[in-house]
Amino acid sequence: MNTTELLSAVDSEIARLQEARALLAGTGSRTVKAGRPAKRKYTLSPEARKRIVDAQRKRWAKQKRAAKKTA
Repeated sequence: MNTTELLSAVDSEIARLQEARALLAGTGSRTVKAGRPAKRKYTLSPEARKRIVDAQRKRWAKQKRAAKKTA
């Protein structure tokens, strides 16, 4: 191993140790997430829920009609 390779290996080890120290000290550039943020809950009105249900039933009926035509 020549001097250049040795210095390169030492420099990379120093950089890795400095990064680990910064993370432990809490001053690192990387941030560690504690977890996923709480998901926001949406409340649908009864009218909106009914529109969604009606639209889905319409899609199912269309699909059922198409299946009868091919059968």
